[in-house]
Amino acid sequence: MSAVSQTSPLYIPTLAIVGVGLIGGSFAAALRQAGCVGRVLGAGRRSQTLQEAERLGLIDEAVSLEEAAQRADFIFVAAPVGAFAAIFAGLKPTLNPTAVITDGGSTKQNVINDARAGLQDCLAQFVPSHPMAGSHETGPQAADANLYQGKRVVLTPLVENHPQDIERVQGAWRACGANLVTLGPAQHDAAVAAISHLPHWVAALYMQHLTQSDDAALKLELAGSGFRDFTRVAQGSPEMWRDIFEANRQAMQTEIATFRKVLERAEHALNAGDYAYLQDMLEVASQARRDWVGKQS
Repeated sequence: MSAVSQTSPLYIPTLAIVGVGLIGGSFAAALRQAGCVGRVLGAGRRSQTLQEAERLGLIDEAVSLEEAAQRADFIFVAAPVGAFAAIFAGLKPTLNPTAVITDGGSTKQNVINDARAGLQDCLAQFVPSHPMAGSHETGPQAADANLYQGKRVVLTPLVENHPQDIERVQGAWRACGANLVTLGPAQHDAAVAAISHLPHWVAALYMQHLTQSDDAALKLELAGSGFRDFTRVAQGSPEMWRDIFEANRQAMQTEIATFRKVLERAEHALNAGDYAYLQDMLEVASQARRDWVGKQS
C-alpha cells in the first residue's frame, strides 16, 4: 500500500463510500493504493457488510449516511440505482458544502433526476460517473484495487457543476488508473443498454430457459467453457440488475425490439435452409468480435 502524499495533485483527506461492495470497495482500495486518500468512511444498509469491509481494510470506520455527508470531502455512491433517491435525500441535510459527490451507477438519466430531487440546491456538488468495469462477484470481499486499471469511466457532467469539482472527480478516476470519456446522460444510457444491459438480459433469460427444461441436470453436467463464458454475467446481483432494467426501461425496450428482429431473421434463415445467410452472419460476427478484441489490447 502506498503512503499518503498530502502534496500530490489529488489528495482526499476523508473519503466516504456509500455501498462498500465490489464497485465502492474497489474505488477505495484503488485510491489507497495510489496514495491519495487519508481516512475512508463506509456507509450502507447492512452492518455486516460494513464490518467485513473494515476487517478487509477497505474502510477505516463505519458511519451513518448523515455522518458521512458531514465529515467527507469526497463521497462515492456505489449502491443499486434504485436506492439513489433515498441516499441523496439522506446526504442533503448534513452535506459538507465543499464536498464533491460522484457515483458508480449504471444508468445516468434517472440518477440525475434523483439527485435533483434529493440534493436540491446542492446539486452542483454531484458529478455523475459510471465505470465500465465490474464482475459477477459481489460484496467487499470481491473488491480489487486494480479493477479500474485501463478501464473506461464515463462522466456525464451537469451544467450546474463547477469546473474544479469536475476536475476532482476526473483526478480521482485517473488515480484509479481509468481512462475517461464524456457523454450526455441519454447517450450514455442508450449505449450501455446495448453493450451491458442487453447481454445480461439475454444471459439471465437463457439460464431461466435452460434450468426449466426437462433435462436441465444433464445439460448442466455437460456444459463447458463456452457455456461458462456466455452465462457469467447472469450470476450478478439480482437486486442491482432489477433496478438497472427498471431505470433504463426505455432504452432496453428499444434494444430488445431490435435484437428480436435479428433473432427472427436468423431463425427464418435456419427454417428456410438459407445456409449462405447463416455463413455470412457468422463471419461478420466473428470478424467484429476479433476487431473489438484487437482494439482492447
